[in-house]
Amino acid sequence: MEIISKTLTAIVALEHLYILYMEMFAWETLGKKTFRASLADDLFKPTKKLAANQGLYNGFLSAGLIWSLFICDQIWAKNVAVFFLGCVIVAGIYGAISASRKIFFVQALPAIIALIFVLLR
Repeated sequence: MEIISKTLTAIVALEHLYILYMEMFAWETLGKKTFRASLADDLFKPTKKLAANQGLYNGFLSAGLIWSLFICDQIWAKNVAVFFLGCVIVAGIYGAISASRKIFFVQALPAIIALIFVLLR
């Protein structure tokens, strides 16, 4: 169970590292491909700094999840993973309500599944 929970947590962390990269460094290329349905092409340049700020927050989520994987004390590691997965879930639910329902399935659902396995270990 521990291997599964750590693997799922790592997948969520990698997803947020990818989001960090896209929003901070590739907003006008990968960002356009990802959000073409919800943002007009002419909005990517003026929103580049806003996206970079969002990307930084995703990096913090990823850093916390990665940190949880390296903590030796199992109780502490579990608590840190629960906290950061909870943050991802809240962000995903808020994004689904405020921006696009797709965010729930891309962001919140993987974190919910990882959280279930973390709680079961």
